[in-house]
Amino acid sequence: MAEKEKKKIVKERVPVSRQKPEERVKNFNEVALGYSADEAKREAMRCLACRKPKCVEGCPVSIDIPGFIAEILDGKFEKALSRIRRDNLLPGVCGRVCPQENQCEATCVLGKKGEPVSIGKLERFVADYEVERGLESVPEVIKNRGFPVAVIGSGPAGLTAAAELARRGHKVTIFESLHVAGGVLTYGIPEFRLPQWVVDREIRILRKMGVEIVCDFVVGKTATVEEILKDFRSVFIGIGAGLPVFMGIPGENLNGVYSANEFLTRCNLMRAREFPEYDTPVKKRGTFVVVGGGNVAMDAARTALRMGAKSVHIVYRRSRKEMPARIEEVEHGEEEGIIFHMLTNPVEVIGEDGWCRAVKCQKMELGEPDESGRRRPVPIPGEYVTIPADVLVMAIGTRANPLLPQSTPNLQLTGRGYIKTNPITGETSIPGVYAGGDIVTGAATVIEAMGAGKRSAEFIDRRLRNMID
Repeated sequence: MAEKEKKKIVKERVPVSRQKPEERVKNFNEVALGYSADEAKREAMRCLACRKPKCVEGCPVSIDIPGFIAEILDGKFEKALSRIRRDNLLPGVCGRVCPQENQCEATCVLGKKGEPVSIGKLERFVADYEVERGLESVPEVIKNRGFPVAVIGSGPAGLTAAAELARRGHKVTIFESLHVAGGVLTYGIPEFRLPQWVVDREIRILRKMGVEIVCDFVVGKTATVEEILKDFRSVFIGIGAGLPVFMGIPGENLNGVYSANEFLTRCNLMRAREFPEYDTPVKKRGTFVVVGGGNVAMDAARTALRMGAKSVHIVYRRSRKEMPARIEEVEHGEEEGIIFHMLTNPVEVIGEDGWCRAVKCQKMELGEPDESGRRRPVPIPGEYVTIPADVLVMAIGTRANPLLPQSTPNLQLTGRGYIKTNPITGETSIPGVYAGGDIVTGAATVIEAMGAGKRSAEFIDRRLRNMID
């Protein structure tokens, strides 16, 4: 019998150490502390090294997962990182925030008989191992064989497209509207999930690959796409979909009502939690109510706790089973004391002296599934509950910002205002202009946006090479 067939299957994962709930609610340090080298090797031993690895099929950027895990098992941690970086420039980011449970780990064969391999935790380990040793390896790039290419937006789609184009020898310039690069990785995800030093490090490596990043540059205002095309041979648009969505209910214009985008941007990027050292005020005391059931809602709720909220409530119109947030984020929130109101939907914000004071909600029940596959919430006539609220945060989704599209003639859009592209290449209705990520699909995951950036970079490169063949 072959050695692989003799291998004992270990059904349970190697657990990861975490800050205790009573400690972590007082700081913005990471909750999960990551694997040690010994723990990483023990977890790597669980991998079955499948001949036809389903986990790779589940990864939007097609990382050689069995390959990098085998390197960990052999103690070759730097080689493991090199394998990952062939397909993914952001291992420190993805190891922390990607929903592996719905992607690579969801297709892990071991998951049929026990818990899947902790692929994300292993990816984070090798990225952090390099940092702990003061190393900073830079992917090899082809020299002097490319063209000037512009990337609009420095979120996960833009960073990935820029990295892939730089590898191929193109001279890449990223245009970012904010004063700091990173997009949603910087302004949208709190540091207890994704420390800013991780994002800064990945961006620093990108700069070492020759990518230039121009901040405070609002495309559609500072310059149009047409004007950028005069200096660049191709353009990739990866601006995300960051325009907040509100419910349109009475009282939403009261003081103390925030969109999740505004609240998280103030707290993360503008450092409101350190006011008055940083001159960014935000209301952070009293009772918070966060509307929504996704990762953004969980981020806002858990940030509010750390800012000093007296209590934090999540209001969600479906049941726990339908919540789109990562399971571990919901569990962390429960451990930290967040109060969940399921099958509850706001219908009015109640105010006093111009300030939010409470939220009136209607109780719901689940009906037939809708287009998302989840059971549709249906109001229960006459059943209401009022929840006190000094601060209300709306985390019910985002939509496309119209500034760039409206300033770009001939750019075809969908009925919802997203950019229409070729589903394979990512090319838009304007030759040489590509787009990917949330501005094309609507709100999705970091790794899905990265996958879109990677695919478009490949086709941009092909198009530019064909022009000289």
